[in-house]
Amino acid sequence: MDLFALPPLAALLDLTTEGLLALTAVLSPAAGSAAAALAVVLVTLTVRAALIPVGVSQARAERDRARLAPRLRLLRERWAKNPERLQRETMQLYRDTGISPFAGCLPVLAQAPVVGLLYAVFLHPTVGGHANALLTERLAGVPLGTSLLSALATGAADGATLLLVAAVVTVIAGASELTRRFLRPPQVPETPAWTARLVAILPFTTAIVALLVPLAAGLYLTVTTVWTLGQRMILRRRYPIEA
Repeated sequence: MDLFALPPLAALLDLTTEGLLALTAVLSPAAGSAAAALAVVLVTLTVRAALIPVGVSQARAERDRARLAPRLRLLRERWAKNPERLQRETMQLYRDTGISPFAGCLPVLAQAPVVGLLYAVFLHPTVGGHANALLTERLAGVPLGTSLLSALATGAADGATLLLVAAVVTVIAGASELTRRFLRPPQVPETPAWTARLVAILPFTTAIVALLVPLAAGLYLTVTTVWTLGQRMILRRRYPIEA
């Protein structure tokens, strides 16, 4: 079921799409045919800037979890055979340190509606009962509604399409690799091997998604990934995680 088929969400989706098209019209005299793509980039940057407090909360939570990790590990070792006592002691530790076990989770949930709405604009070919005009706009001659998968299926995968998709995926993969190398939290010794492998692979899933979604969504993912990398590097210095 598409939640954006519900009248209130459909109206919000239509309003957001019209806002992007209005911004495209404003940018057209200066940006020409790239106006819609620039509008996507500017709106994404605006959303990410508005969500900076969320990033700060997540950085604090990540630091606090790292600080508590050794003490939590000792509790698990001490009360491994007494799950009820382990739960009580764990919650008491959180209370004593003033740290919430859900720190960082609520901010993520809070940003989901905003990010989801913007992303939905790029995924819906039809908005408000009419074609999504934003997706017919072009970047370097490629419609923003084009995905690599659809282009290959229809035989429309020309050089420009392949080049743009390759550029998007390369930037996302590069930012993901930097995130994996420099921003991954220290691994707990008893972490299962499969969990460590999953954590290492997870950052690259966005690059895979970029191969499947419309170019407009790919631009959104690119800006978001690069912004997140830069923001996390700055916040890691302010809220360092002890190895």
